[in-house]
Amino acid sequence: MVLRQEGIDEAEISVAVVDDAAIRQLHRRYLGRDDPTDVLSFLLERSPAGLEGEIVVSGQTACTAARQYGWSAARELLLYVVHGALHLAGWRDRTRKERAAMRSRQREYLARLGIKSVAL
Repeated sequence: MVLRQEGIDEAEISVAVVDDAAIRQLHRRYLGRDDPTDVLSFLLERSPAGLEGEIVVSGQTACTAARQYGWSAARELLLYVVHGALHLAGWRDRTRKERAAMRSRQREYLARLGIKSVAL
């Protein structure tokens, strides 16, 4: 749903749920940051026909954050997948303005799925 709404009609996306140790290793290898994170996305190929990518989420981080925010780990994981899909579609969150815009977009997609976001 996210990619289609972002104007991408064809996509092949893999989603992996890993623990903090695995995502930390990926974070260090690909972004040079030696700490775990909630989600990483990798755009493998983009063409006029569509895109191919990977989204890696930390189930361990989701469980911890879900308790903190008072909602289910499944909803937290869904938030991470939506976030990763937006990155694949070209959204960025490096600046305060970009983060605010991306969080707003995430809330829209979660609302379409009937989920009121508590942590955004």
